[in-house]
Parts: sequence; C-alpha cells; structure tokens
Amino acid sequence: MSDLLQILTARGFVHDATPGLAERLAAGPVTAYAGFDPTGPSLHVGHLIPVMGLAWLQRLGGTPIVLVGGGTGMVGDPSGKRTERPILSVEAIDANVGAIQGQLARFLHFEDAPGRGAPGAARMRNNAEWLRELHLLEFLRDTGKHFTVNYMLQKESVKTRMETGISFTEFTYMLIQAYDFWHLFRTERCELQLGGSDQWGNITAGIELIGRREGARAHGLALPLLTTASGSKFGKTESGSVWLDPERTSPYQFYQFWVNTEDADVERYLRFFTFLDLDAIAEAMREHAPAPEQRRAQRLLAWEVTKQVHGAAEADKAAAASAAIFGGASVAAAPDGALDYAALASAMPNVAAQRAELAAGLPVVDALVRAGLASSKGDARRGIEQKGFSVNDAPVTDPTRRLTGDDLRDGRFVLLRKGKKNYAMLVVE
Repeated sequence: MSDLLQILTARGFVHDATPGLAERLAAGPVTAYAGFDPTGPSLHVGHLIPVMGLAWLQRLGGTPIVLVGGGTGMVGDPSGKRTERPILSVEAIDANVGAIQGQLARFLHFEDAPGRGAPGAARMRNNAEWLRELHLLEFLRDTGKHFTVNYMLQKESVKTRMETGISFTEFTYMLIQAYDFWHLFRTERCELQLGGSDQWGNITAGIELIGRREGARAHGLALPLLTTASGSKFGKTESGSVWLDPERTSPYQFYQFWVNTEDADVERYLRFFTFLDLDAIAEAMREHAPAPEQRRAQRLLAWEVTKQVHGAAEADKAAAASAAIFGGASVAAAPDGALDYAALASAMPNVAAQRAELAAGLPVVDALVRAGLASSKGDARRGIEQKGFSVNDAPVTDPTRRLTGDDLRDGRFVLLRKGKKNYAMLVVE
C-alpha cells in the first residue's frame, strides 16, 4: 500500500489528499470507497477515473468498496450542477443500480465471485440499505448537530449555487454523503474516500463527522476532473455521452471515441485509463512520435480500454472494423467478399431493412433517418446537398437516390456513413 500514492501521483490521479494519507498507507492495507449515484442506467467514460482509482488500490493490496447511491440518488448531488437534478422514482433508481453493478464488476474482483472471497476482495454496497430506513429526527440529532450552516455555506458545491438557488433537499446532500462515510467507517472500517475534485467538500464533511462521532481519523483523495487539451469536456461527443453500456454506445463507437483522442491527450489517457506500466506507455509514445498520423498510441489506448469494458473479443472486432473502414482502402472499391461485413456489422450500430424494401427501392433519406445518422428527412436532404453522407463509401449526391439490391454487400449489408466518423450498417433481414 505504501506505493499507492506514488503510483497514482505518477499517473496523474492525485488532485488533492488529506495530510497524513501517505503515512497511513505505509502502515498497511486500507479499505476505501467511491460512490456512484444511479442517475442513469449506465456509467459513462467520465466515471472511469474513480473506478480506475479503486482498481489500483485493489491491485496494491487495499480493499475497495463500490457504493451505489440507491439512497443518495433520491436526493441528488448539487456538485458541478447549475440547476437541481430531476428526482427519479425509487423503481427507476433501483433498476439503474442493478445495471451499474454489472459494469463495475469488469474492473474489480468482488467477494461474491467464485474463489475470490479472500481479503482484499471488492465489496458492493447500496446506501439505500441504511438511508431509506433512517429516521429524520435521528439524523438531525446524530449528524446535523455536528455541522454549522456557516460551515456548509463555505463548501464549493453550495457556494456556486447560492445565486441561482439551491433547495433544502440538495443542501442536505453533503450531510447525507458524510453519513455514508461514517456508516462505512463503523461497519466496514473504511478509512478512505475517493472522489472527483468537485466532491472535496463532501469528502471532508465525512472526515469531520467521523472525527466528531468516533474520535478517529479518516482520509480523502480527490481525483482530477478531466478536460481535453482543447478545453472541451471529457467524454462528450457530438451525439452525447460515451456510455459503458453496449446498448447505448456500441463497442465500435466506444473504440472509435478513444481512437479519435487528440495527440496532446493520448499519453495522459494511457496513464489514466489503462493498466500498462509507465515504461510501456513511454515506449508506445516513442513509436508513435515519428508518424502520429498512423495513430498507433490511440489504437493502443482504444484496444486496451475497450478490452477492459467490453472484453477482448469485442475489442478485436472493433479494431478490425476500424482498420477496414479507416485503413485507407476504399470500401466502395473492395470486391464482394473482400471485407467481412458481418464482422463490421457486429461492431457498429445496425438498422434493419426488409428485402422487399430494397426490391422496391428504399429512399436513401429514409435509410439515413432510420439509422440515426439524420434527424429527419429534411436533415438528410440538406446533408446530401452538402456532400455529408455516403453509401458503401461512395458519396451520395442525389437526395432522391434509392437503395436497391445492387447496393448490397455480401448479399445483406449496406454501409451508411455521415461525415468521416459516424457509421451504421443497414442489414437486410
């Protein structure tokens, strides 16, 4: 454990830490937690920073706790938000909790996995277990009395909302998260909380509560909130967030997100999002430098992260599809059978069509809308006029064009493209 802080610092994970954390880690294994509020049915790539922090902790001998916020999700964290989050139903929160638990199991070895009940096995906890049964007067007496309003107003998550307004519900979130830390300290001897730098106020409130109620010392480690080298928010694309759920972001789209990483960011992302040692990353960057247009480092990053999230088989398929499409050879010029269109289709979004539709002539604008590459027929027509769409890598120039059997590849597939990076496969059933 004594190497944890040094390794995380070298990889860029440490934004802030409480005094004495290095000495506590040097004293022996520690139990630490990070929380994930179930505001949606999937985590996105922005959540990978705390996930990787917990994974490194486990690799170095610590015990990670993944805290899923089935209780705190009913309140909503104001940190980093200008307006109040919508309140989800209990049923929606519980459904989201189940989906998130499965995604986190790809990074950590859990106590309920076969043969993995040894010390250091990760634990999954849902704060609904204790928060939904907590009585208001008990909470006010045992937790609220330890915090002054002045103390809470100084926290950044509250200060930034004072002008626009913050509800009492969100105002109390800090105390509820502090209660979580105290509860995990009491029941699991959890001494360390990991979270984004925007969580620092909530983390230190938990440390304060443990000190006041238990007379004990706990610690916090703040992780950076990433932006790209160009200043945009990490994990966002033109189509929205990049999700870990393959139903929301296909493995191919996920792989392409990482392949499209800017050169200025790729080494940093290799440090954050892979388990490659720093020497291997340095060597990869040396090989990348003479010909950055070949995107060697980006392809390494994309394969490693896709493998971790979706498995090696899906990473291989996504890499093969990317190489086929972006490898320099024209898909339009490739003879029938030269490309494995079934493999390409498995690695990117699919849209179904009936053979009778192509026999009659399927309007290309309908196909583009059906594939999600255009928002409407009008949007498709405008895009065609601007030469923004292609079929089997050949630009579409006529908005009245119809897809027919002549457009099929391998007898079933039509490759649709918007711009340079957005693909979908029309698959004839």
